[in-house]
Amino acid sequence: MFKFFTQRKWFLWSIGGTIVILLATWYQVQLDVKINEWFGEFYDTLQKALTEPNSVTEKEFIAYLFTFAKIAAVYIIVVIFSDYFTSHWTFRWRTAMADFYHDKWNDASSIEGASQRVQEDTLKFARIMEGLGAELLRSLMTLIAFTPILWGLSKSITILPWIGEVDHALVWVAIISALGGTLILASVGIKLPGIEYDIQKEEAAYRKELVLGEDFKESAQPQKITDLYGGVRKIHYKMYFHYLYFNAVKWSYLQGMVIVPYLALAPTIVTGAITLGFVQQIIRAFGRVETSLQYLVRSWPIIVELISVWKRLREFESKLEIDNSTEVIR
Repeated sequence: MFKFFTQRKWFLWSIGGTIVILLATWYQVQLDVKINEWFGEFYDTLQKALTEPNSVTEKEFIAYLFTFAKIAAVYIIVVIFSDYFTSHWTFRWRTAMADFYHDKWNDASSIEGASQRVQEDTLKFARIMEGLGAELLRSLMTLIAFTPILWGLSKSITILPWIGEVDHALVWVAIISALGGTLILASVGIKLPGIEYDIQKEEAAYRKELVLGEDFKESAQPQKITDLYGGVRKIHYKMYFHYLYFNAVKWSYLQGMVIVPYLALAPTIVTGAITLGFVQQIIRAFGRVETSLQYLVRSWPIIVELISVWKRLREFESKLEIDNSTEVIR
């Protein structure tokens, strides 16, 4: 699965491409930081304009909007380029895997489900890594960029409801709430990777029998198909049940987190110690840090699928190694 990073012929893409993706992602985060600063200035100006008539000219107000448009335009261009390049990068990764399996196809073709591993699972692996890996990278860099910003902004937020004085309170609220939610969701969804793996096994057996039935009349008899589909139905119903309570916990947590920063800011807001622009700036920075820390919570269903694909490909490669060892002995 990781020949892409170990074979010399792929170094330009694996190493060079990774550096390009890192730089593009970091630049996106820096633009997001500029947008966060803009929000603070803009809402302060908006508050001033609404509370003190004619204190802000129309030209000054529109200038703020054009400043945002310039930053947003660059951000869009960088995101489009980054997504395009990342798609090519992950397809090269898939190609490296496919080349490895193609070279060993004489041995691999005798393994049950080999064609599915080589075609479908490499495709899934590449697509999942494209989305999941890019999001992980963005989350890490966003965390690196916005945690110091939130730390600085939260200097003036020293009191939390029911708790009292806490230095840099919002940073600790973000860390504790996000990590707490991650631990809860991970424990609630611990059975999901195994269930996803079992689903793929049942679906593969069902599909294989149908494919054989296209060429051989003795295969895919009604009773056998019904039995195989019964296994598919059973494991899917099991998955639905486990996702029922997982999603109940997940969405309760995510919706509850919407009010957490406002709750933490309540003592400071009611005293009028901060401006509207400052509130917007700190809420946005809090959201970036919190969302980055919630990476596992928000990505868990995709991570479940990745673990399942990884287990299938690892099992496939283990069988290839065993077959090669047997061939050498002979």
